[in-house]
Amino acid sequence: MIGDPNLWNSLPVPTLLIDRDDRVAESNPAAESFLNLSSKALAGAHVWDKVMVDAPLEGPYGRAKANRTSLFVNDVDVGSGERPPMECNIQFAPLQGTEDLMLMMISPSEIAHRMTQNATSGRAAKSAIGMAEMLAHEIKNPLAGIAGAAQLLSMSLSGSDLELTDLMVEETRRIVKLLEQVEQFGNLRPPAARAVNIHDLLDRARQSASVGFGAHMTFVEQYDPSLPQTWGDADQLQQVFLNLLKNASEAGEEGGIIRLKTYYEPALRLRRADGSRARLPLQIEIIDDGPGLPPEIAADVFEPFVSGRENGTGLGLALVSKLIADNGGWISVDSAPGRTVFRISLPLAPKEAGDATGES
Repeated sequence: MIGDPNLWNSLPVPTLLIDRDDRVAESNPAAESFLNLSSKALAGAHVWDKVMVDAPLEGPYGRAKANRTSLFVNDVDVGSGERPPMECNIQFAPLQGTEDLMLMMISPSEIAHRMTQNATSGRAAKSAIGMAEMLAHEIKNPLAGIAGAAQLLSMSLSGSDLELTDLMVEETRRIVKLLEQVEQFGNLRPPAARAVNIHDLLDRARQSASVGFGAHMTFVEQYDPSLPQTWGDADQLQQVFLNLLKNASEAGEEGGIIRLKTYYEPALRLRRADGSRARLPLQIEIIDDGPGLPPEIAADVFEPFVSGRENGTGLGLALVSKLIADNGGWISVDSAPGRTVFRISLPLAPKEAGDATGES
């Protein structure tokens, strides 16, 4: 079934090919090693009998298979009858060129390792943030003076000399904007959390985008009207949506389409630093039909100073990731030419805040 067996066998990620009856059609060597099961033991077996996942995935997987879409599940314990559970991320994706085959890729999670690193280097991280914030503040002052001097000079210049002073003003403004973004990383103020209607925030962000940076795009809403409220800082979440819409608008061409989609997915959970699990059932997707992320940066797009655009600062998506994490959520991206999906998972508002579902 796999076109290139050498490529299939060389995949470093444990991967299973699942048929229409949810049975294992093929397994690569990495999957056999991870599950501690031979290809003979896996072949033809029902996938949920061999892959033990600490989450109710049958329903979400069934919908992803029916709709031929991808499904991401992060930070769940995965094991088999032959090996103990391990915290992993799972991705399901339709096999291109087939009507009913799905790929299941299992990746050990790095979150626990990152948490350990953060715990041991927390003071150093805070010191680095504080240093960056201080330097940004100090550099902005002389830059303002340089811009002011250039504007004064421009009043008595013309021609090519005037172009140079205009360039000085433009570049100093660009640097100031970059420094302002750096300063935002130093904002350690906790979110002012309250019950928030996601659709209200999305509508405000869409309206702002449609008359500004996204005026050349067409916006399509696909909302779940029964979606409960989330618990978060409305201003910070609003900034997240604006940043993502701006990113999608800059990637799109005249007449391009940006879809705003919301839905409820009860299976998604995130492991917190204290070991507890947080349910993140509220899903927001911002989908554009642009060229997609460059492959060389796709895996690091939420890291600071990683950008796929010329003259991009590489701080917009890093700030988005920080704000979502501060609000107890999770963000991921799935990108290919013609379709890039930024998916945000958020918690429910607690019952005492008016959560209609009674979950927290």
